[in-house]
Amino acid sequence: MSAGTKGVARADREAQIVEVACRAFGENGYAGTSVADVADAAGISKPLIYNYFGSKDGLHEVCVRYAADVLWAEFERSSRTGTVGLARAIATLDGMFRALAPQPWMWRLVFDPTAPADGAGHEALADYEKRLFALGEEGVAELMRLAGNEDPEDTSAMHAVWEAMFRALVTWWLDHPEVTPDEMTDRCLRLFTTVFGELDPQVLAAVDR
Repeated sequence: MSAGTKGVARADREAQIVEVACRAFGENGYAGTSVADVADAAGISKPLIYNYFGSKDGLHEVCVRYAADVLWAEFERSSRTGTVGLARAIATLDGMFRALAPQPWMWRLVFDPTAPADGAGHEALADYEKRLFALGEEGVAELMRLAGNEDPEDTSAMHAVWEAMFRALVTWWLDHPEVTPDEMTDRCLRLFTTVFGELDPQVLAAVDR
């Protein structure tokens, strides 16, 4: 195993840099983050980052892939809980709040409006979006079938609503760091009750604590 600076194994040093860079890109955006910022936060030199990752874009690509994998793992886990319809929606939201609680910057790293519109990082995000779209489409189609509606255009429209609502709720929560994951899930349950009326016990059981 090759060694990094001061006797630290290269793999460990790279992991440290990626962790610091993920936070920097997530909190300040691609446009607001420089290699110097990451180097200072990690307590290393800029040349070491260039040696490991080649460029700012190379570092950003690795961070994007790492963050997307974190979020994707939670979406996949939620999809395998056996919940359906609104219960699956609540379980997915609840799981995302809990996954992001210790690392909220991961969300903004993946959904960064200042990220490059081309290059390897953009391609990684496009692949993530494609997989996420398919998973969300599957869940919404299931919800619509349970409601007795299999019209493809209605399903497409509902999917657009769900995507916008999911991102809006997560973003709202990130903008209110004083709200715990439990509190945010409870708020989502109240909002769903307001829109859909009294919720089925199965929905409540999806986040039974």
